[in-house]
Amino acid sequence: MKISEYIVLTIFIVTGVISLTSALFNFDWYFQSQKAAPFVRWLGRGGARIFYGILGLTLIAAGVLFYLYGYR
Repeated sequence: MKISEYIVLTIFIVTGVISLTSALFNFDWYFQSQKAAPFVRWLGRGGARIFYGILGLTLIAAGVLFYLYGYR
């Protein structure tokens, strides 16, 4: 894999960790941001936490799996 692919996969994992951590610890700065506000309105705070937790796990899993197996 090229260095640019490693950078993208690292961004996936870091973004996933931030999303998962914010969902677990219910950070106000995360859920009051403009990007998260529509999900909080649609799903409520608890639903948005579940959504972002699943999103975080998915991003982490995708990043790790692509690190291990690459693009095929």
